[in-house]
Amino acid sequence: MKIHKEGTKIIIINFIIWAVVAAAFIVLCNNPWVKWIAVAVCAFLALFMFRFFRVPSNPVVKDGDFVFAPSYGEVTAIKEVEENEYFKGRCRRISIYLDFFDIHITWFPVGGKVLYYKYHPGKYFFAWYHKSSEKNEHTSIVVETEHGVPVMFRQIAGIVARRIVCYAEVGKEFEQGSEAGFIKFGSRLDVFLPLDAEILVKKGDKAVGQVTRLARLNRQK
Repeated sequence: MKIHKEGTKIIIINFIIWAVVAAAFIVLCNNPWVKWIAVAVCAFLALFMFRFFRVPSNPVVKDGDFVFAPSYGEVTAIKEVEENEYFKGRCRRISIYLDFFDIHITWFPVGGKVLYYKYHPGKYFFAWYHKSSEKNEHTSIVVETEHGVPVMFRQIAGIVARRIVCYAEVGKEFEQGSEAGFIKFGSRLDVFLPLDAEILVKKGDKAVGQVTRLARLNRQK
């Protein structure tokens, strides 16, 4: 299993902590049931970190006419909203919620040039809360596709997540499906699309990063 670079330090520290705790129970605890249950729990927590930072082996699918899922998770909302940070108008927002067991890598949903990037410090409400897109710590990235269509996506921290890593740089070109960053622990991804985009998913669908087609874009003339 390949481990993401953002997890290396955390995994090592986590492994040392739980190894010390397990060793303490083995040496100091006289109750065999308590001892081995504690060791099993420590082993589970240590192995969980390996799983959390795993890198999937899915083939990258590229098609400039489509917007692909920027993350794994559940589609929790599809709605028309007023977007006041960049577009300054109405657009369609697809929200994907990531729980602890989802892969937390973020990928570029479209390929093209980064027109806008901004980090916003903020609160740490539950990621599924509808206002978390604006109130929580988040990053906003706008990419203009080769057909001139701007698409924005946001990495949003949740109640547990305390660090968002983003690789986007204004003026730089990124391929569709390339890594855009990592959100550590529970979080959410929002994708903002033009109103004329054809939505291809529905609420409750499970999204697979780099694979699930969220929408088809209407090429600008």
